[in-house]
Amino acid sequence: MRRPRDARRSIAVLLAGLAALAAGCGYGFSHAYRARGGAERVHVRAFQNLSSDPELGAALTAALREELARRGASAGPDAPVAIEGEVGAGEGLPSSVTGSTFHVVLNARARLVSEGKVIASLAVRRDGDHLGGADPLETEGRRALELRRLAADAARQILEGFEDRDERAPAAQGAAGR
Repeated sequence: MRRPRDARRSIAVLLAGLAALAAGCGYGFSHAYRARGGAERVHVRAFQNLSSDPELGAALTAALREELARRGASAGPDAPVAIEGEVGAGEGLPSSVTGSTFHVVLNARARLVSEGKVIASLAVRRDGDHLGGADPLETEGRRALELRRLAADAARQILEGFEDRDERAPAAQGAAGR
């Protein structure tokens, strides 16, 4: 009599495993990135750093390139369209009464350029807080980490701002009508 019970248990475990695999496959669908003007490939020029943080310009440039690569639109310097600009950071002022947290602001100005002409420009401001450390070196390290996180957020916002919404709409409507 134990055989039927074991068989049902095995089938139940097998079905639960298949359901878990089907639910968590990790695949997703996204549309191809298209910048204003219809460009499908975009190059990111190094952003000018206007802050005292030595790597902020490079951090925003790298974050933009990474986001474009995720969206399948990254290109080299020969691309028809480029993103360029400047980035700066506000001083880390204490944001709590005890002085254990600090507030930092990232300001970026980005331009979408095609053949030397500015197609679009965008100003982005991101701000956040970080904990102070046991010493100034640790506090500065935490500030740098927060600025990198803010640069990644700003990169997503810049690409969304430069996205050609008109080009995306027909494809979305066509897929919805099927």
